[in-house]
Amino acid sequence: MSTAADHAVTVFGADATALVPVMEIMRAAFDPVYGEAWNAAQCAAVIGGPGIWLLVAELDGRPAGFALTRAVLDEAELLLIAVHPEARRHGVGATLLDAVLDGCRQRSVNRVFLEVRAHNPAIALYTAFNFSKVGERCNYYRGADGKLYDAHSYSLTLKNSEN
Repeated sequence: MSTAADHAVTVFGADATALVPVMEIMRAAFDPVYGEAWNAAQCAAVIGGPGIWLLVAELDGRPAGFALTRAVLDEAELLLIAVHPEARRHGVGATLLDAVLDGCRQRSVNRVFLEVRAHNPAIALYTAFNFSKVGERCNYYRGADGKLYDAHSYSLTLKNSEN
């Protein structure tokens, strides 16, 4: 059995040319039952916009995850983060989130926000990074079957070197 330490995770900044692997990861990572995934047009419209940055993670040289973040002044929102199911439990999500937070610090962001479907296993990752639940949106996500799912809002106050 391999462990996270047995695999090399690398993260790099990307642009719209990375849309093909991003969409492949998106389709594999987000269960359509919950209606959380973005389509290619939505991603393309956001990537390259003001304050937006895309990070792609590779595991052993293969695309394994991505994160899309937006910063406005001293706040940022993690718009999307996804790890391909075959790459989970190898440190990809934690490495991506760490890189997102580094990018936030470089941009003098003081507070980071995200929304996640209630009961999403990724909540464990966010709380491990000290994100705190700050709100709830009832019936926010509409699944493929029309069922509604709540979203939870989380935030993290960053400790910047200037603070």
